[in-house]
Amino acid sequence: MAGGLVAAWTLQMRHASRDIRGSATVEYVTTVAAQHEPANLPWPMYGHDPAHLRVATGVGLRPPFRRVWTFHARSLVEFPPAVGYGRLYFGNNAGVIFAISATTGKRAWRYRSGRCQAMSPALAHNTVYLTFLNRPPCNSSAGSRGGELVALWAGSGRVRWLRRMAASESSPVFRGGVVYVGDWGGRVSCFSATTGKLFWRFRASGKVKGGISLSGNRVYFGTYDSKVYALNATNGKLVWEAGAQSRLGHPGEFYSTPTLAYGRVYIGATDGKVYSFGAASGDLRWSQSTGGYVYASPAVSDGTVYIGSYSGSFYALDAATGDVRWSFRAGGPISGAATVIADRVYFATLRGRTYALDTRTGRQVWSFPDGGYSPVVADPTRVYLVGRARIYGLEARR
Repeated sequence: MAGGLVAAWTLQMRHASRDIRGSATVEYVTTVAAQHEPANLPWPMYGHDPAHLRVATGVGLRPPFRRVWTFHARSLVEFPPAVGYGRLYFGNNAGVIFAISATTGKRAWRYRSGRCQAMSPALAHNTVYLTFLNRPPCNSSAGSRGGELVALWAGSGRVRWLRRMAASESSPVFRGGVVYVGDWGGRVSCFSATTGKLFWRFRASGKVKGGISLSGNRVYFGTYDSKVYALNATNGKLVWEAGAQSRLGHPGEFYSTPTLAYGRVYIGATDGKVYSFGAASGDLRWSQSTGGYVYASPAVSDGTVYIGSYSGSFYALDAATGDVRWSFRAGGPISGAATVIADRVYFATLRGRTYALDTRTGRQVWSFPDGGYSPVVADPTRVYLVGRARIYGLEARR
């Protein structure tokens, strides 16, 4: 009898964790809400816009590229720069923030935080917004304390204001005069972009490691307690919460930053799946297995979700149904987010190579012998590629 109960429970778990195919007629719209960058900056925040579509709008650059300049960051650069005001703004894992010229790659200023960092800055109103973890070694038992949210003047790197908070690796997102961030204490906070005043704070039941995404009047994020949340962006009140599918072992956790498009939330999980939830309802609309952890965040364009897996495969998924349109076998685990530029999708592997694929076919069209995490950002004249500890300014060959 005991053996039968175990077998029945195992079958039930397998059924509960099966891939779910979505529908193009249920909570799916064919248009993407317009995303407006602050002051029309080329790449003002992680994922390019508050919904984190990761698409370089108005940029027609295609490989092959030639290298114009190289900047040595002296430590791992895990997250890509923000681009604006003629400069690139980014940090290395040692907690040093750099502002460098987009034209020459020369350093304009640097800011030493004395803390670890793992995020992309946000730019708005001549200000750079950054989050920091605690002081080294940063992964200690005190990791939920000792973080900061800092606003620096973009021109000089001087501190405009500073807020103490829990350790954070959540890339700030800016919209409408406010900045949203998450932290290791499980909190999502909304601050005044001008003064740093706290407007509201929501407490989830697990660490918030990814970024916060916005669409309409809602804030979306995932947590390490296997949940995805939607909050009212004005007051921080809970709208809905959803979870990863049940399975044998611990449910998937969400490190991935969600992407909002077509009335859906797209996000990866450590159970090896990519999930799509209804943005209005929180209902699970589809799930698709990838064969490995999905720490990566999706890029979404033209009805397709582009995302990599620790299995070493990169996927193009139908945004409505989750069906695999094509896949590409890369040379190593994929941890960082993809970027779409002019019908090419870029991603990097942890074995140190960046790839560009044709978005329609998945055919490789270019590669570069450096990279590791989120690979490229762009402005109308150049592509900026993130190596392990270098930033490259690239121009299309004529």
